[in-house]
Amino acid sequence: MREVHTQAFGDGEPVPALVDALRANEASLAPLSLVATVGERVVGHVMLSACRLDALPRLVDVLSLSPLGVLPEFQGRRIGTRLVADALAWADGQGVPLVFLEGSPHYYGKRGFADATELGFRPPTLRYPPGAFQVARLSAYEEWMTGTFVYSDVFWAFDCVGLRGEHLERAAG
Repeated sequence: MREVHTQAFGDGEPVPALVDALRANEASLAPLSLVATVGERVVGHVMLSACRLDALPRLVDVLSLSPLGVLPEFQGRRIGTRLVADALAWADGQGVPLVFLEGSPHYYGKRGFADATELGFRPPTLRYPPGAFQVARLSAYEEWMTGTFVYSDVFWAFDCVGLRGEHLERAAG
């Protein structure tokens, strides 16, 4: 998984270390990692990790879909699409109401996500480019579940909130 994210995001990026830290982090919801393989080689990875929605009645346990990476030579083969679909299906099966991410609206909009701000959610940072703050509402979602999305401390510690520009397009395969 480390090599997938190193190649998908580029050398010097904190994403591979973020994955290790998220896997070790104690949280209200256990993290989920899904991998795509070709033969014995891991060519793609997606992770869901626990975050919160600060809604007026109470905090809601939600998930963040981050990171998603596919080796560059395997991008464009719908590997990322399948990883996202499987991750959302798993989250829905666990009764998770919402999955948030930051990423390309063009890419993720075709995969079950919508502009979270337009749906009444507040982003955790002002560092998002327009349209990058997105959410998938799953079957356990209820109308009262609106508020501010709050990343776990791990994302902040690695300064992985508000990834912008080329990373939004490059990492999704």
